[in-house]
Amino acid sequence: MANLLLVEDDKSIVANLTEFLKTEGFTIDSVSGQSAALEKISCTKYDLILLDVSLSDGNGFAVCHAVKENGDVPVIFLTASGDEYSVVTGLDMGADDYISKPFRPRELVSRIKNVLKRSGKLQNVIEYDGLRIDTVRAAVTKNGREIFLSALEYKLLLVFFYNKGIVLSRNKLLEEIWDIAGEFVNDNTLTVYIKRLRDKIEEDPQNPTIIKTVRGLGYKVGE
Repeated sequence: MANLLLVEDDKSIVANLTEFLKTEGFTIDSVSGQSAALEKISCTKYDLILLDVSLSDGNGFAVCHAVKENGDVPVIFLTASGDEYSVVTGLDMGADDYISKPFRPRELVSRIKNVLKRSGKLQNVIEYDGLRIDTVRAAVTKNGREIFLSALEYKLLLVFFYNKGIVLSRNKLLEEIWDIAGEFVNDNTLTVYIKRLRDKIEEDPQNPTIIKTVRGLGYKVGE
């Protein structure tokens, strides 16, 4: 979906946030200080930077200044709760948004997506093996032919494609889709929906090439 840089010196936040953002389909690098961040952005193209104000080496304001001076990469500041000075300073320097710690991961993902949409950096079309997903229109086509999916089938397909190349366990899939349409999804229901989805998107549902079964582990799209 998008390539992110996390500039944060709290190791637990880095570990937890990195794992969560990867499951949401983002690719992510992380550094703990100002010098390492400046080095990273000088040689790697990022779609968005998550930037803590207080760093083990230097501070986030210097990084934000360098980012905005040399391009249009969006910046979201991670600030201590109630630190009004940091918020105002960051926004004055051109930051695109901020979120106060402690934050809820899903709220952060929503903020990230909104900033990426505003900046035109969010990938709106996903394609693989003849399948095309337009996430703006919520439209799915296979070899140019439109496929009609239920809300839960569409959500399930997005989970697979946002995690392309990653083996997803049944428990992980259930966590992602259980509350769609306000209904409980159990293990048997998941089996039914995976079958329905394969019936609609696979050339041969009995021998799927898009949603592959990884025996004993779960399912995977892509290599």
